[in-house]
Amino acid sequence: MDNSGEMNSPTLSYKNHRFPLQIIARAIWLYFRFPLSLRLVEEMLLERGIVVSDETIRRWSRKFGAAYVKQLRRR
Repeated sequence: MDNSGEMNSPTLSYKNHRFPLQIIARAIWLYFRFPLSLRLVEEMLLERGIVVSDETIRRWSRKFGAAYVKQLRRR
């Protein structure tokens, strides 16, 4: 725990992921920030030449989503 009484969350690692942090972050941001389905996020990335499946985006959302949502709520 830190001085504020909150537990420190472990640092998320993007190591061993096929895509760079920026692409993972963009996909998760699109999914949580706007009311988009995983398939729509997949299509939006595909328009930019990024081929990633909706299942991969779902896995990223489960792994990294809580941290992104927490960050969005702070803003």
